[in-house]
Amino acid sequence: MSEGTRVQVRRIYDPPEPDDGARVLVDRLWPRGISKQRAQLDDWCKTVAPSTDLRKWYAHDPDKWTEFGRRYRDELTDDDRAEALAGLRRRAAAGPLTLLTASKRDDISEAEVLREVLSGE
Repeated sequence: MSEGTRVQVRRIYDPPEPDDGARVLVDRLWPRGISKQRAQLDDWCKTVAPSTDLRKWYAHDPDKWTEFGRRYRDELTDDDRAEALAGLRRRAAAGPLTLLTASKRDDISEAEVLREVLSGE
């Protein structure tokens, strides 16, 4: 990403902030208790989400975080996910991008892995 490009991760349950830029939900499943109006999304990019098998294996277990990140990065190379990731790269290049997740801990979510990938970490 170019200098000045900002990608951040937030929980979809948090209220939108003026500096969010494009707001993109990256979960495969729609979050419980959130209306589309309240979400104020620019896009729902469920294609980039981890496979169901990987998501169920991980179950947001902090002890599996490193391995989850490795496996998810591998999944991001398949054609559909790679195309969706390229779309997120274009959004990030155009201005601030906020990746949204319903995960209780956004710091160990697929959105955080995506932020790292998009930020070149």
